[in-house]
Amino acid sequence: MNSLPVIAEERNVNTPASTRTPDYDVSTPLDTDYYAVFADVPEADRAFWARARGFAEDTLDELTEAWDKGEYPLHLARRLGELDLLTDGVEGPGLTPMSPLAAGLVNMEISRGDGSMGTVVAVQGGLALRSIALFGSDEQKATWLVPLARAEKLGAFALTEPEHGSDSVGLVTSARHDGDEWVINGEKMWIGNGSVGDVTVVWARDEQGDVRGFLVDQATPGYLAQTMTGKGSLRAIHQARIVFDNVRIPLDAVLPGTHTFKDTAAVLYATRLGVAWSALGHATAIFEAALNYSTLRTQFGKPLAGFQLVQERLTVMLSRLTSMQLHCMHLATLDAAGTLRPIQASLAKYHNTRAAREIASLGRDMLGGNGILLENHVVRHMADIEAIHTYEGTESVQALLIGRDLTGVSAFK
Repeated sequence: MNSLPVIAEERNVNTPASTRTPDYDVSTPLDTDYYAVFADVPEADRAFWARARGFAEDTLDELTEAWDKGEYPLHLARRLGELDLLTDGVEGPGLTPMSPLAAGLVNMEISRGDGSMGTVVAVQGGLALRSIALFGSDEQKATWLVPLARAEKLGAFALTEPEHGSDSVGLVTSARHDGDEWVINGEKMWIGNGSVGDVTVVWARDEQGDVRGFLVDQATPGYLAQTMTGKGSLRAIHQARIVFDNVRIPLDAVLPGTHTFKDTAAVLYATRLGVAWSALGHATAIFEAALNYSTLRTQFGKPLAGFQLVQERLTVMLSRLTSMQLHCMHLATLDAAGTLRPIQASLAKYHNTRAAREIASLGRDMLGGNGILLENHVVRHMADIEAIHTYEGTESVQALLIGRDLTGVSAFK
């Protein structure tokens, strides 16, 4: 039986330099900012940004390996809490103030490193923490806000159902009174941290048909969560399918400020801009990988950077990236001023995830066969962009929201 070929490292040691397989390090950050969009970021915001940059760089190799194996490195999620990077700008007792710009830069930088950890920020801070901060009682806030912000406890946000994704307003999970308890029945799907966390914010309809939020301890009998497998995207975080089988919780487990789906939507709208920032992080990583690669890779006797077609593609990618930066920065300014409209966040998400997909396609092609190697990171970002393009409202849903705002006519029904 023929022996297997020697691995690349061994082959490189024993072959002439002119025939060795070249090594490329395309992950070096280049801080691309062609319009100086981020030139005047305040020092307080830069401090958050710098901590996020340090985390992304320090964990890149470990997260690439975890993504490849489909493993969720929970200790890194907790590290984000230790670094105070999980609040997503949510305000509340005991939480460190974080401006909308700082929150965006953290989303961008963490996602530039790894999309799974970017999703941790979105789930833990953007969804679970924000739900409690906006709608919880004083006692609930005192119990959960700081532990969630520090990742001493992990939170989940359970809205999407097997039959209600884009149609989340049609949720059928139910909650009914029974003595001094609520009884919850139903199913949820795609719930980040839903099988490995501590508390889940569960959205359900009560006996009057009102949409309420409930805090459910994941150790409660009848809470049956199964980690979803076979994902081709965001592989270093676990999502769950959850069955609620007569789950009994105390009456005071309801978030008192929740009454209608508009309350749920308020959380989703607030996180939608975070998705736009996350898309910017992924796109930045891919563009800079392509630019790095173009200067390192030699073909036909000269660097790829010297070919007209390569320069044209880099220019297209830069134009899209700069537009994404402008969307994010301007909406962060509106958010800080309190004038951001939810539909504007929808447009930023719509634009940025579409632009990120285009950059991903061009960047992967520019790296040729090396573009599908995980060690070069591009294909991982490309796959993760597909997930953020869909979650927090698909492209089609965003288009219909924007279209309704433009025309005054709803196309949903």
